[in-house]
Amino acid sequence: MTTKAIPIKTLSFDELKEKLVTMGLKAYRAGQIFAWIYHQHAVSFNEMTNIAKAERELLAAVFTITAPTVLLVERSSDGTRKFLFRLDDGHTVESVLIPDEDRQTLCISSQVGCRQACRFCLTAQSGFIRDLKASEISDQVLEVSRVLRREGSRDITNIVLMGMGEPLANFAEVTRALRTITSDKGLGISPRRVTVSTSGLVPEIGKLGALGLRVNLAVSLNASTDEVRDRIMPVNMRYPIRELLAACRRFPLEPRRRITFEYVLLKKVNDSPEDALRLVKLLRGIKCKVNLIPFNPFPGSEFQRPDDAVVRRFQQVLLDHHYTAPVRESRGRDISAACGQLRERAASALP
Repeated sequence: MTTKAIPIKTLSFDELKEKLVTMGLKAYRAGQIFAWIYHQHAVSFNEMTNIAKAERELLAAVFTITAPTVLLVERSSDGTRKFLFRLDDGHTVESVLIPDEDRQTLCISSQVGCRQACRFCLTAQSGFIRDLKASEISDQVLEVSRVLRREGSRDITNIVLMGMGEPLANFAEVTRALRTITSDKGLGISPRRVTVSTSGLVPEIGKLGALGLRVNLAVSLNASTDEVRDRIMPVNMRYPIRELLAACRRFPLEPRRRITFEYVLLKKVNDSPEDALRLVKLLRGIKCKVNLIPFNPFPGSEFQRPDDAVVRRFQQVLLDHHYTAPVRESRGRDISAACGQLRERAASALP
């Protein structure tokens, strides 16, 4: 009977060390293997030339180095790139690379689909299929980094878990992936440059803070009253605004760090000056900034983008009360810009 090969990227550094010792290899080989995979982007054990040939053959007999397949890449006129990955079981997820002058941010997915059913989100329209494994989350970073290295381009500097899915609903796998992404032995991206976004899962916000991972927290708020938030974000019926903001107040922040509140502006739903004033009062006492995001329409959506003057008026209320409140325009608007749109569009065209 043949033993199935172990996908090596599903093992943590300590798990790999333990397994290597049981195979009769030295524990220090784990550091060499991790360096080859996560720093040198090796896709086979034959590339690991500082490991003896006999040991490489043993590793290849026990482990496999798997990776998602890049199915499609769309490039916007503003430099944004959207990647569609096919996973081992045939499902697909998206990542978005957003270049700026001083950074290169990759927005990655944590689930195939999403359970949260936010009414302004395209991903929610297709429902929930499954959680991503930790290796499938970190692989999005590794594969895009591989593309950039091949091009001779600047590497990824920032990671945002704000793609398909609710990261904190896949808590164990997401936090495991975060350790790989931020570890020096893994991808080596500073926790200060990693942001986890949530629709507002209150217990998991507390658990994330208690883990001490030191990553940033972003909260998709999008309303100033429970009545509106219940309508557009069903999660609010479980964890209303008061409970959510109490969890944010308890979240541990290092000096000079802030929580980011994402606020998608929906025409005549949550974009009035009264909404802005209520938001000011709700956030009082929380070290935070507010990202204002005019809604990015997608086919079949029930919502519309507010007029620019309405967006500026809402922003001015926050600025007048000394909040940092940049307007974040959707990047890549000339390609499949809405999260999940490339996946939906490609579904019928791909084998």
